Amino acid sequence: MTHAEVSEHLATQRYFDREFEREAVKVLPGEYYVSARGEAIVTVLGSCVAACIRDVRLGVGGLNHFMLPGEGAASLVSSASARYGVFAMEVLVNHLFKLGAQREYLEAKVFGGGNVVASLLRSDVGARNAQFVRDYLATEDIALVAEDLMDDHARKVVFFPATGRVMVKRVGASSQSAELQHERHYQRRLQSAPIAGEVALFDIEPAGGRR
Repeated sequence: MTHAEVSEHLATQRYFDREFEREAVKVLPGEYYVSARGEAIVTVLGSCVAACIRDVRLGVGGLNHFMLPGEGAASLVSSASARYGVFAMEVLVNHLFKLGAQREYLEAKVFGGGNVVASLLRSDVGARNAQFVRDYLATEDIALVAEDLMDDHARKVVFFPATGRVMVKRVGASSQSAELQHERHYQRRLQSAPIAGEVALFDIEPAGGRR
């Protein structure tokens, strides 16, 4: 996958958050964002999962928002749909490496996987997303220091990469919610355009050649 193709997944919705009195970036389903500044990264999750990953030494961190679209187990090896999750995690982690992060200093906090999108309940997508992100972090030896996963509510997540602080608020799961509509559209888009063959991951050599 080329640099240009990866950049299409980088969140671009910037605004000034009056509650926190700082610049913020809103991450929609299928997007991610990385920051080395004092801004906030914000997303709203239903059945999707977000990983907040940060280099504790540098204060550089980012957040992604993704879903496994298909049926079956969430195993990294047994599920073709898990390649979407692998891509979402690799793009985020590799962007952090580009900014100088090193694996031994990374820590993760993960959120989402709620049973709130009716069309996804039968395939238990929320639970599979939650298990996938735990498995991925364990496989990649990235410390999981906090989680708020599954249950039956949507969540608003506000991540402050400079400090590692994360604020989570339960939000209404109304079918009319604009935020959850984004997630429904994302799910339908993934299911209507399944991946063919292998996903070619975008690789960025971290500072100092360490990976």
